[in-house]
Amino acid sequence: MLSTDDYLETHMINAKKIEEIAKQVTDAIPPSLKSIANEFEDKTKMVLQRKLSQLDVVTREEFDVQTQVLIKTRAKLAELEARLTQFEEGLQKHDETSQ
Repeated sequence: MLSTDDYLETHMINAKKIEEIAKQVTDAIPPSLKSIANEFEDKTKMVLQRKLSQLDVVTREEFDVQTQVLIKTRAKLAELEARLTQFEEGLQKHDETSQ
């Protein structure tokens, strides 16, 4: 079973990878067809990007931003949970002393 990080890594759009694939396809074309190859490369990139954008994936930059947001949110949640525990303990002590 994939970990969350492994799953996310395999399902993210990588612009460099798209360009590498398009370049490999273009490099496989014989030199006599290079003028057509440039147009083909552009169209290949366009098709790959359009198809990948239809998938449920995010760019690396979006993933990194959301990772930082999640880290900050978890830290804030831990802080609030600790404060809530302190308030509950204080309330419990107050209740015990007022009885």
